[in-house]
Amino acid sequence: MLTPLRKIGNSRGVILPSALLAECGIKDGDSLDLALEKGVLVLRPVPHPRAGWFDQAAAKDEDAWEGYVETEAEQAEWEW
Repeated sequence: MLTPLRKIGNSRGVILPSALLAECGIKDGDSLDLALEKGVLVLRPVPHPRAGWFDQAAAKDEDAWEGYVETEAEQAEWEW
């Protein structure tokens, strides 16, 4: 796929087709990492810093109560 290099202020830019971005899993507002590797520009999506945090937290929560034993005070009925 060929695309022209365009002047944007003092910089240059390219327009990336939405189909190409969708194939890479890049959405509007995502952060991108731009790198130069052996003379080739490489553009990578940067994962969200909290991506997957809930899945990891849920796995730890299951073990949180392992081995827990209620005391007599906890087993007794409360009176209000």
